[in-house]
Amino acid sequence: MRPGEYSTDYMDPDTVDQLRAGAVEGARGGDANPDSATGLNRVHHGGANDPRVLDFSANTNPQMPDGVAQVYESSLAAARSYPPNDYCSFRASAAGHVGCEATEIVPTPGGLAAIRLAIATTVRSGDEVLLPYPSFGEYAREVRLQGGEPTFVSHDVLLDTEPETFALAMVCTPNNPTGEGYEPARLRAYAERCRESDTVFLVDEAFLGFAELESLAGEPGVIVVRSLTKLFGFPGLRLGFAVATGRQRERLDTARLTWGVGGPTVAVGSYCLEQEAFIEETRDRVHTERKRLRERLEDRFDVYPSDAPFLLLELQEGDSVEAVNSAVRASDIAVRDARTFRGLDNHVRVAVRMPEENDRLLDALDV
Repeated sequence: MRPGEYSTDYMDPDTVDQLRAGAVEGARGGDANPDSATGLNRVHHGGANDPRVLDFSANTNPQMPDGVAQVYESSLAAARSYPPNDYCSFRASAAGHVGCEATEIVPTPGGLAAIRLAIATTVRSGDEVLLPYPSFGEYAREVRLQGGEPTFVSHDVLLDTEPETFALAMVCTPNNPTGEGYEPARLRAYAERCRESDTVFLVDEAFLGFAELESLAGEPGVIVVRSLTKLFGFPGLRLGFAVATGRQRERLDTARLTWGVGGPTVAVGSYCLEQEAFIEETRDRVHTERKRLRERLEDRFDVYPSDAPFLLLELQEGDSVEAVNSAVRASDIAVRDARTFRGLDNHVRVAVRMPEENDRLLDALDV
């Protein structure tokens, strides 16, 4: 770390405010509560690295917009210098994509980095945080890294929970792994309740780009986090952003890692966010293929409603996750064992991929 730079991954929110005001000349790196990082295991995720395996366990778009490789290659020469830390072009593209002001965009190296940044600038040691279940396991891990205490509530009743006692309340829309999206009107009503109780409302919209649902970007008192890697099919590049207003935006922008996203990645992201035809075609394909998969899979599984590029399947009596895994592995296919999600004990999750790939999955499952 260079003189004058600060490690803010786990910085107390008050320290971030002091840094922005110029009242602190230095800051301790590392955890706000060092003991909180002891004994925390990594969260299990899907994803098959074997190129011979058709991967239905990860929920990334199997396609990328045309021209991505050329954009990346043409930006490599500029990578010999540090990227402009204001990221003006990317902020403008991201703002146009979600419908907010460019100044409200905070670039991050992936959606999870945006979640970490939001939690690190909000949660103090001992704070209670309202989290949905079943949902993305990294939420609880990030809260515990700050020394916070997760309180888990079923995702379908979380918006009925009083927010007063919580420093932060969080939802995922569409929810991972169940797939249901929240009605924007309900989210805005809950955001109002959070504002009244001085509770920050964090909305993870990692999969919202696949759905015809309105973003909460720009809503006062709300931090929205987005991931580009899923919609545009490049999880290895790591690009996302947070959206916030007022003091929350100032905290996020102060605490974000300087030069946190590389120039070629930003160039690709800015380009992809403006590919409206690709986005619309992706949504149409996912909608059509998800419906087709559901109709076939319902012969063997109880299939959850979904607005996302995946389906959660509950196995019926007499079936087992082991049997499903064995059947698909014999066809060089991977699906997600969803028993790693809190509250699920006999479930698998499958991505919605290209039509011919979906046919292979249906054949492997004999449905």
